[in-house]
Amino acid sequence: MSHGEFIRKAVIPVAGLGTRFLPATKAMPKEMLPVVDQPAIQYVVEEATRSGLSDVLMITGRNKRALEDHFDRVPFIEQTLENKGDVEKLAAVRQSSELADIHYLRQGDPKGLGHAVLRARQHVGEEPFAVLLGDDLIDARDTLLTQMMEVQQQTGGSVIALMEVEPEKIGAYGCADVTIIPGRGFVQVNGLVEKPAVSEAPSNLAVIGRYVLHPSVFDVLEQTEPGRGGEIQLTDALQVLARSKGPGGGVYAVVFRGRRYDTGDKLSYIKAVVSLAVERADLGPELRPWILELAERIQSEAGLLPAATV
Repeated sequence: MSHGEFIRKAVIPVAGLGTRFLPATKAMPKEMLPVVDQPAIQYVVEEATRSGLSDVLMITGRNKRALEDHFDRVPFIEQTLENKGDVEKLAAVRQSSELADIHYLRQGDPKGLGHAVLRARQHVGEEPFAVLLGDDLIDARDTLLTQMMEVQQQTGGSVIALMEVEPEKIGAYGCADVTIIPGRGFVQVNGLVEKPAVSEAPSNLAVIGRYVLHPSVFDVLEQTEPGRGGEIQLTDALQVLARSKGPGGGVYAVVFRGRRYDTGDKLSYIKAVVSLAVERADLGPELRPWILELAERIQSEAGLLPAATV
């Protein structure tokens, strides 16, 4: 396979139970929680399509029917909006069903991210593909995925996304040991450590939820034994590929310094909603002064302590 093979498929694993958001996720997938006025999953699919990925496979689980419904046509709602002449809302409703060619496949056993990616094998075939995790929303003004796909085309290996975090927080992430490649806009990954102790972390570079993978990852995942939590870890497979000299060997990384919104837990989800709302032309002008007022009130109630940063 040549390095220049066009990447057109995205895999989005959405089989997680979303227990951190119970009871909100008791009957609704966590990916359908609204971030301002559209579900988190729509931001992820829009990112994939903006990057030129026209074929999206969602790896789903039980209780994920709402995801399929969201990306489907709803003739009754469309007709009602059309009759009312609400052109703006009609366009917004139609947009989600016209984004991409979306397919769905059940994961079956919840055996982790590596297993979810492996389930995509038949659909993806022998071509490089992107994996987007739904907890990380990348701002529409940043072109992380496009950069990663370009690096994959140049190197012929697999590509991960990293971001710098404060050293004491690295234990919450997968962490990469990297080598700088002079004059290139990416780094070589020597190894990955899942949630290391701060004293043992090889860097402060954390893995975030974007991957562009060579199809050789499937053979490695087939051979990967369950690791942490009895799950098949994608990190373990990437470790093998990082050391591999064969076709599709080598793992590289783009260090992302743009805008990322984390929806993975309640606090970061709330921060993501506020951050995105502040940027919106229709909400920002009224929201910003209110946030400043709120910060002042918090300061005064706390006896003029510095306001918590939002």
